[in-house]
Amino acid sequence: MTPQDFLDQLVPAAQACQRASGIPASFTLAQAALESSWGAKAPGNNLFGIKADASWTGPVTAFNTHEVIRGVSFPMVCKFRAYRTWGECLADRAEFFRRNPRYAACFKETTGHGWARAVAAAGYATDPHYADSLIAVMDGRNMTRFDTLPA
Repeated sequence: MTPQDFLDQLVPAAQACQRASGIPASFTLAQAALESSWGAKAPGNNLFGIKADASWTGPVTAFNTHEVIRGVSFPMVCKFRAYRTWGECLADRAEFFRRNPRYAACFKETTGHGWARAVAAAGYATDPHYADSLIAVMDGRNMTRFDTLPA
């Protein structure tokens, strides 16, 4: 799947998620692209790499990943949430952000760039350059154009 194919498939769902949650489509698209390598690495249709913690009661999938701990990257196997479809994944991710008080400040942001910085500041990822990486993906594909929702 090419990046354009990925966007063609995901833009309508990302815009629907924006309408329902206020999370900019550009942020959703960039995060999905970065976390899943443009859909190529999304076991269990998990585009965002959301782990299956104790609160998760749905299906799970385990796969190899890397975590940065004290500045050092370590390979490990982690359990992640699994979904039937990408649309289900987007809806759950929005709910994950909404339910978790750690991400409350993100909802004060109105742009994809703002969301990238706020999510990184809230500790979403262990990568210290996470926000910059998301913004580079957004800017590289002009994803902010998807934040203007069609009528």
